[in-house]
Order: sequence, then structure tokens, then C-alpha cells
Amino acid sequence: MRTATFALFIGFAYISAGVLGLVPAALEPAPAEAPPIRYGALYGYLLGVFPVNALHSGLHLLIGIWGVAVWRTDHFGRGMGSPKTYARALAILYGALAVVGLVPALYTLGGLVPIHGNDVWLHAATAAAAAYFGWRTETEVERRQRERIDRRQEARAVEVERRRGHSDRRVPGSEV
Repeated sequence: MRTATFALFIGFAYISAGVLGLVPAALEPAPAEAPPIRYGALYGYLLGVFPVNALHSGLHLLIGIWGVAVWRTDHFGRGMGSPKTYARALAILYGALAVVGLVPALYTLGGLVPIHGNDVWLHAATAAAAAYFGWRTETEVERRQRERIDRRQEARAVEVERRRGHSDRRVPGSEV
């Protein structure tokens, strides 16, 4: 898989998570043992598993939109940044969030964004995948065979083709 394709997949995944986190029906109320949050708009557990609030979902939307924009840059020449830069930034950001999510004093980022519980392993998995795509060498990237040009379209003399055992292309259906 190319790095740009990774950016597109991650982009769609995080856009989906961001949109889903803004739908109250997809959120279950936070349990009593959940840490308190100062910014409680749409605070709950997405699909009953991942703690989110409106800020958290907004950040997911931004990360996702950035991923799709990076993919667009790679394919259409317009957008923001390169796929490698996106993957590297994602690896650093989500790696840091995974570590911070393990520290009890920091795992709500000052009461603004809940990044504890199952978010930790999700952030760690995103960071690991992004690190792979961001820092792999070009020899690991899928290589495509050279595009073969139809010999009838090449500008070579007929004698050269006959010496190589090809039929005369000037005469339809002729064989050597």
C-alpha cells in the first residue's frame, strides 16, 4: 500500500469517528468511575468503548480531513502536505497521546479531552501504522512493472524487428 492510500484510509476512518462522536445516539453515558471532564459537551463513550467529547470528535474530524487532503495532493497536485509528512506527524502525535493517556494526572488533558481507556491502544495502533508508512524506505514500496509499449507504436525499423523474430507489422496477419 502506498503512503497516500494509507492517508486516505486513516482520513476516512477518523472522519467517520469524528462524525459518529457528534451523534448523541452513538454515545453511551460515561460510567461513574470515569474521570471528570471540564468540557462535557457530548461527553460519553463512543459505541460504549471509546471516551470522547465534542472537542475530541472535532480533532478526529480535523485529522481525517487532513488525511484526505494529503491524498488529494498526491493524486491531483492540490492540497496540503505530503503523505510522508502526514504519516510522520500522525505517528508522533498519536504516539504522544498514547503515552499521555497512560498517565492518570494527564489522561484528560486538563479536563478538556478524554484520552484514557481504550483510546490508548487505538492511538498506539494508529501511531505504529503511521510510523511504518512514514519512515519506510522506498525499496519496500510496491513496485510496478514498467509499462510495456506496443511494438507497433515504437519507432523502430522493420529490419530490427525481423532480426528479433517479430512478424512484419506493415502487412496485417503476416508471420515470420
